[in-house]
Amino acid sequence: MVAAGWVNRHQLIVIEFLQAENQLLKQRLRGKRIRFSDAERALLARKAKAVGREALLKLDTLVTPDTLMRWHRRLVAQKWDFSARRRVGRPEIAQLIVRMAQQNPRWGYTRIQGALANLSHKVARGTVCNVLKRNGIEPGPERSKRTTWSTFLKAHWKVLAATDFFTVEVWTARGLVTHYLLFVISLADRVVKIAGITTRPGEAWMLQVGRNLIDEQSGALASKRYLIVDRDAKYTQQFRRLVEVGGREVIRCRRGRPI
Repeated sequence: MVAAGWVNRHQLIVIEFLQAENQLLKQRLRGKRIRFSDAERALLARKAKAVGREALLKLDTLVTPDTLMRWHRRLVAQKWDFSARRRVGRPEIAQLIVRMAQQNPRWGYTRIQGALANLSHKVARGTVCNVLKRNGIEPGPERSKRTTWSTFLKAHWKVLAATDFFTVEVWTARGLVTHYLLFVISLADRVVKIAGITTRPGEAWMLQVGRNLIDEQSGALASKRYLIVDRDAKYTQQFRRLVEVGGREVIRCRRGRPI
């Protein structure tokens, strides 16, 4: 206890010295702006996140706590920035093709191509075919015979559940570590249940989560018949098979549409 008290007093003395030093430095600067490099911003953002915004307000830092927190959010966002990998294309045309097919079940590839030409969009028939295939949409005659996705949702709303991951970034001794949180939401009543949290969502972890989900007593899918998932590779074939063996059907979706 004596040693702990001495360490605490020593830390307070160090903090007071740094505060005084910062105040003198700010007086010398006289309002001049300090330009930090990207590496310096990253270093300050990481340290500031560990300190916390409330504590930063008491330290009279050279950069405001809001700016430091903004730098940290930008640092986290850069980890998930895959814009350099995106291919140049015409996503607005693809969205228009999908919308035309959904709103006009009897239209085939040629009819959609003609409708696009009327809007001054020159698109090949094969392009229309490829876009619809990527979105899991059949040709005109077959599409008109099937139950629409909206009709299916309305008919099975009470027995539908959806699952997804979201991530939280945590600073550790090894740097920025991603924690994956898997949740399940009941679409009828919006009840959300946490299925698990891990830094390594591997095959063994996903299988155990699947067993927990289909448990008849406390599983999140106990009263559900369908589970909607996206195309995330973490939903492996073994995971989907386990859920289906448990009496539930797994529906894979892309942009809100089944594939």
